[in-house]
Formats: sequence, C-alpha cells, structure tokens
Amino acid sequence: MEFDIKDAALAGEGKRRIEWASKQMPVLESIRERFKKEKPLAGKRMSACLHVTAETANLMRTLKAGGADLVLCASNPLSTQDDVAASLVEDYGIRVYAIKGEDNETYYQHIRAAIDNDPVITMDDGADLVSTIHSEHPQMAAQIICSMEETTTGVIRLRAMEKDHALKFPVIAVNDADTKHFFDNRYGTGQSTIDGIIRATDVLLAGKNFVVAGYGWCGRGLAMRAKGMGANVVVTEVDPLRALEAAMDGYAVKPMHEAATSGDIFCTVTGDINVIDTEHFQLMKSGAIIANSGHFNVEINLDGLREMASSVRTGVRNYVDEYVMKDGRSLYVLGEGRLINLAAAEGHPASVMDMSFAVQALTSEYAVQQNGLEARVHPVPERIDKDVAKLKLAAMDIAIDTLTPEQEKYLQSWDMGT
Repeated sequence: MEFDIKDAALAGEGKRRIEWASKQMPVLESIRERFKKEKPLAGKRMSACLHVTAETANLMRTLKAGGADLVLCASNPLSTQDDVAASLVEDYGIRVYAIKGEDNETYYQHIRAAIDNDPVITMDDGADLVSTIHSEHPQMAAQIICSMEETTTGVIRLRAMEKDHALKFPVIAVNDADTKHFFDNRYGTGQSTIDGIIRATDVLLAGKNFVVAGYGWCGRGLAMRAKGMGANVVVTEVDPLRALEAAMDGYAVKPMHEAATSGDIFCTVTGDINVIDTEHFQLMKSGAIIANSGHFNVEINLDGLREMASSVRTGVRNYVDEYVMKDGRSLYVLGEGRLINLAAAEGHPASVMDMSFAVQALTSEYAVQQNGLEARVHPVPERIDKDVAKLKLAAMDIAIDTLTPEQEKYLQSWDMGT
C-alpha cells in the first residue's frame, strides 16, 4: 500500500488515541454502524485533505465503512499526529500522506498523491486540495460529484472562486452548518486554542491583556475562554455588528494599533491576511506573545517581522520562536504562526468534532444520492443539521419538548391575534 508517514512503529499509540477519541464520538459511531450495513459510498474514490488527528481518523473509519476507496493527506504542515497517521495505515488500511513538520514542497507532494487517487468526492480543510485540482488538473473537475469544505477560510476561498466563475464542481459548505460553527468553531476553537497557547508557553492567563483579532464564531469562543481564565480581553474587528456584539458581551473593543501597545498575548482568528502587521510589531511591548488560530499563517506578517528583527532564535521552547527587535525588545511567535491549537496541542476535543464529522459523513452520503449538484457552493441541507443535533442530544441523554398539534397549527396561521 502506498503511503508516506513518519514511522509505522508509532501505530500502537495512535490506535489507543483513536479508540479513546471514538468513545467521545457516539454520533459518528452510530453513523459508522449504519454505513457498514448500507455501504452508501461503495466504489466511490475519495480524497480528503484534513488535519490528521484522532478525531479525523474516526471520520476516515466511517467513510471506509461506507465503502469508500479512501486517501488522506494533511491540510496543515504542523497539524499531523504522527502516531495517528501510522495507525490509520497499519491498523485500518487507509492510505495516508502526512508527516508533522513537513516542508511546503512535501506538503504539496502529499496533496498531489491524494489527487492521484483519481477522486470523485473530495474533502477539504482550507480548500488547498480543491484549488490544486483546479490549477493543475482541471480536466478532473468533470468527474467530481462534490467536495466538502470544513473551514471558514476554505469557504471564503471557494465563494471567491464561485464569484469569479472559476469553481468547476459543486462544494458543500460544511463549515456553515449550525451543528458545525455554533459548536466546533466556538467551543472547540476556544478551548483548544487556549490549550495550545498554554502548552507552548506555560503562561498564566489571569491578569494578562489578551487580544483576540476577529469576533466570528472562533473569536467568540476564544474570547469567552480567555475571559474565563481571568484574562482582560480586548477584541479587534472590522465588522461594526460584530464589534458591537463584542462590546455588549463585555469586552473592550479597540483597533489593533491601540491594542498592540498594551497586549500581552495576541491571537488571530479572522481568515484574512496581515491582521497583525509591521506597524503593530513596532508598538508591542517586549515579551508579547503572538499566535494564530485561523487556518493559514498569513494572518501574521511573519516576513515583515523577520525583516524588522535583528535576530531570530528558533525553539526557545517547543513551538516558540523569539524575534529580537533592533531596539532590544523580544517578541515571541508560537507554532510558526500556524494553527496553534493543532501545532502545540491536540486540536478540538473529540466530543465537539463528533458533530462536525457526522455532518461530513452524512453530507458525503447526500452528495452521492444527488449526483448532479450545480457547480457552486451549497449549504448543508437543514435535515442533516437537525438529524445530527437530535443524535447528539440522545447521546447526551437530553430530552426536549415537541409541539402539540394546536401549537403547530398556531405557528402556521395568521388569523389569531390578541
């Protein structure tokens, strides 16, 4: 079997990690059991470009149980858990191309290896797989039934492709499902980003000035968790509605050039470029910690910072690089500016990824059933969102009310007033 992983001998630890995560993913497990019987993906070649974690491994197990001919590559050079990659190959017979810390050339070699699977369905976390297919293998577009996109950043890229009439096959925006962004982005990113920052630095958050760049669902979750740890949270935004919401949620709201002067810890979660730029580095105090939890490291202008620095010391701690400025200040960048929750920690908890990956699995099944979607960005069908929510509530042993016939009639009528 073709694959490229760090060390097959790590498989034992990886399998233990996968099995532990599976216990926290009952919704996905129930789907996997159904997929084993019904084989809704039988004979379908699938290529997935996702973070290679224990949670992703359980999604891959589910897709394979559904009959898919599957290849997995990494969607970020620093997010791979090498033991999980080894176990997927050795224990579950899934082809994996992913090594933690791989360079950019290897990263794209692995994406091309996934494309060599000649997929009819793809999954993406950041749209690198889809964009590479479009740029290097445009003839393949005609055979692709659908792609699923997991991230805010990826959906932004794909909507831009659609706007420019460049998108050649249908994509379903899994990130926009309510059971994804309400929970994965908010609670998953919030907790795992704090986890990554603390693991990398061992810094005490209580009393620190914590600057959150962006108040989307990821920013909301991060601000909430930082505040819960005792930090003084400052939010920076460009959207007036989100800025207003952050202010009414109790956070200080400032432009980045003001926040830069007092911030102790900075974390970007915007999906945009150069959110922390050279003008901001110039204003930061010595000892400032800079991290990113958006998909790409472009949110921090690392090239500009490197040019401003008189020297760079890599690895002052694991995943911590020190940039010594010409005036003697030291600024610390975490995880090479890449996703800190996956570079230095383990990514989102399995319990929240249970819903996101359940949506991925069910959306794959839906795409096969449709087999003729228009080449544009599609929403996740509402029934899939509702089904996943119901399954999650049942797994948590939570019951809810149902409408009476009288209540249903009232909600559908207009004639009853005060």
